[in-house]
Amino acid sequence: MLEIGSGGGRDAAGLQERGLTVRCTDVSAGFVELLRGRGFDAVLLDPLTDDLGGPYDGVWASASLLHVPRRDLPAVLSRLAGATRAGGALVASLKEGDGEEWSVHGQVRAPRRYVYWREGALREVFEAAGWQVVAARHDPGVRGQTWLTIRALRTKA
Repeated sequence: MLEIGSGGGRDAAGLQERGLTVRCTDVSAGFVELLRGRGFDAVLLDPLTDDLGGPYDGVWASASLLHVPRRDLPAVLSRLAGATRAGGALVASLKEGDGEEWSVHGQVRAPRRYVYWREGALREVFEAAGWQVVAARHDPGVRGQTWLTIRALRTKA
């Protein structure tokens, strides 16, 4: 399993507890250092430009792709599809809404871009990039924000 945006390692630990082998990655050197300090074999990786390796059985991208600029998400999803075997899975969660903003809320005080998506437009981007969306869930978050969780399968090349 390729994890994009491993952050502090919470999801990686949960995936490993379920018996999965996880390749922890993050675009932030600080998070990679934190992950390594917590015993993860983490690598600095930008999913838009770096070699992703693979093929993987699946990709986990919880609350990470929401930082990708809208114009770059199609390329990132295509690259993730290219690194995933046919029939492999992708799970991604992004914030639902319109537009984008920079924010410093939460535990990380550095400014971060948040790009909001509506389900229909997000499905189109996933499917054009080589993924078949099999489920989309709308979950309540903090401050009245709704999260969109997409489950998709890699279509045949």
